[in-house]
Amino acid sequence: MSPALVTELHTFDEVIDVRAPGEFAEDHIPGAINLPVLSDAERERVGTMYKQVSSFEAKKMGAALVSRNIARTLEGYLADKPKSYRPLVYCWRGGSRSGSLTHVLQKIGFPAMQLDGGYKAYRRHVISELVRLPPLFTYRVVCGTTGSGKSRLLLELEKAGAQVLDLEVLAAHRGSLLGALPDQPQPPQKSFESAIWFALSRFDPKRTVYVESESKKIGALRVPETLITAMRASACVRLEVPMEARVKLLTEDYAHFLHNPETINNLLAHLIPLRGSETVSAWHEMANTKAWDQLVSTLLEQHYDPAYLKSLATNYASAPTDLSIATTDLSAKGLQQLAQDLLKTDANI
Repeated sequence: MSPALVTELHTFDEVIDVRAPGEFAEDHIPGAINLPVLSDAERERVGTMYKQVSSFEAKKMGAALVSRNIARTLEGYLADKPKSYRPLVYCWRGGSRSGSLTHVLQKIGFPAMQLDGGYKAYRRHVISELVRLPPLFTYRVVCGTTGSGKSRLLLELEKAGAQVLDLEVLAAHRGSLLGALPDQPQPPQKSFESAIWFALSRFDPKRTVYVESESKKIGALRVPETLITAMRASACVRLEVPMEARVKLLTEDYAHFLHNPETINNLLAHLIPLRGSETVSAWHEMANTKAWDQLVSTLLEQHYDPAYLKSLATNYASAPTDLSIATTDLSAKGLQQLAQDLLKTDANI
């Protein structure tokens, strides 16, 4: 039976990644489950024996370890799978690790298949598709100064059935100095790119894709060049929200900082080279006294708004196809109505 191609991923009941957990954590096919035939420690042991002793001894030890792990998988996760269960199995290069599990499953009677070229073939496909896919879509870029409810609007648009590419959700970061999410590290770059590819691959090119006005980097992660280029050439919807409403939203979204001034002060200290020690010291004092509304409005006026408006003028310049929407209601109900109005407007253009 010939190995399956990357383009056939969607035709299988499940995708099984048999690589070690460390490899899986760096990146994997979206939706794949990890059933390793070698643990990280076992993989290291086999590699060491290969280098220091011989390939024969390494393969013999590896075969024993793989056999035991496959047995545990058959007695555990795969124990209740029906005969019709059709998984796709892959490893690093489509070699012996995925071949071993695929062989056993086929001998049992499962219509399992091995991915041709393994993860490396998948990764090449993702890189290629992230060049090909982004220009195929029409984007509507949601713009607005910090605290204007851009992320919340994207959520409401998605709930209303729109195609939404929320890069900050995929990057696990809100895209600013204070944007790191509590207790949630950013994914590796490769995993971020896999998530973008997976989202784009499921979109209909005939329908608009809504996305936020991101810069080239979201936290430590880079947005693919072809995607950011397509976004910057697209029409925008510009949210105009008064300061009071923005401050209220930000104190809600960044509530995890409000009980720990030390954390926010450590982050603000990174802005000393840009804004000066005197200005940052004043911000520190507001945090220490928990004058949160004052701190948020001051940060917006002195740092975020000037930086965002400068970036916006360069990367998302005004165009005749843009829409401007003024609102003071950033509640869930208000943004739900805003999303519905926007979708109706775009449908009539």
